[in-house]
Amino acid sequence: MNKFNYVLFGLCLVTTTALASLNVIADIGGEDASPYFEGINRQDEPAVSPVLPPVPLSQGEAEAAVLPVTTPELSPGDVAARPLQLPGLGTLFIVGNDEASRAWLQVNAEQLKSRHAAGLVVNVSDLPALQQLRELAPGVPMVAASGSELARRLQLSHYPVLITDTGLSQQVSP
Repeated sequence: MNKFNYVLFGLCLVTTTALASLNVIADIGGEDASPYFEGINRQDEPAVSPVLPPVPLSQGEAEAAVLPVTTPELSPGDVAARPLQLPGLGTLFIVGNDEASRAWLQVNAEQLKSRHAAGLVVNVSDLPALQQLRELAPGVPMVAASGSELARRLQLSHYPVLITDTGLSQQVSP
């Protein structure tokens, strides 16, 4: 009995000898698939050493990789308090790297910490600036992230703002 090498293409079984003589009938775009077959066609060549996965980034490197963060929809300014119905949301706040946000963080740091609030820094240029904001409210987690989607959904245009399951406001009450 003859031995054949087979390759499965979709629902079609083709011998590797037939594969060598395939002709292109139509080219309707897409990507060239030949790199996927190099390993199959290179059976007589020595094996290529595997590609190693990338080295994981440290937390500081990962944060620096997403910076700068800008949110054109949001800027420092006054926010009118209004009720919301967001059951289960928890306590979230939005700040930027500006004087109004820094002052707001200093005044409200203890209350934010006691409420287990988490913060989004929506406009910040670099890691040292983000670290300075964190130092203003020790123990209060803050991450740099775009606030575009949140601004759109909550119809916000300014910060700093505290968002809870029952409303949003610039006043942080105990």
